[in-house]
Amino acid sequence: MSRRLATSLEVAALSSDVRLRIIRLTHDTPLTNKEIAERLGKDPATTLHHVRKLVAAGFLEAQPARTGRRGARELPYLSTGLPWQLTGKDRPPAAEEAVLQAFLGEVADVGVAALRQIRLVVRTDPGELKRRLQALFDELAAEPADPDDERVAIYLAMYPGD
Repeated sequence: MSRRLATSLEVAALSSDVRLRIIRLTHDTPLTNKEIAERLGKDPATTLHHVRKLVAAGFLEAQPARTGRRGARELPYLSTGLPWQLTGKDRPPAAEEAVLQAFLGEVADVGVAALRQIRLVVRTDPGELKRRLQALFDELAAEPADPDDERVAIYLAMYPGD
């Protein structure tokens, strides 16, 4: 998969754990701002701020309006998948921290018991390992979604094994 360097606007939008969680929540399910706020346990005004930043950066798209339970007009948003097409060379520490904090927030929501963890220490070329894992992730991202399959999120971190 060909990637392009993220713009400063895109990097800024991805430097928030809340925005990263919104992108994950709307990966294949359009959600309204109210639904997003409920799932994150946040105030709708707070999530609307983040939704607007994601729309401006091209990470979320408004879907056709729908009628809510009480007849009100609702505007759902769906992730565009753009973040997966970007590379973040020299990402600021805030962007790196946001990825970890988003993961920790999501784990807090589902509970540690829901994790399927693997831990391994190896001696290998980190660049080659990253390339191989990236190829696997690209393959998974390109597969058509089967609505009957379980939806899973993957967080991978490599760090010095010393």
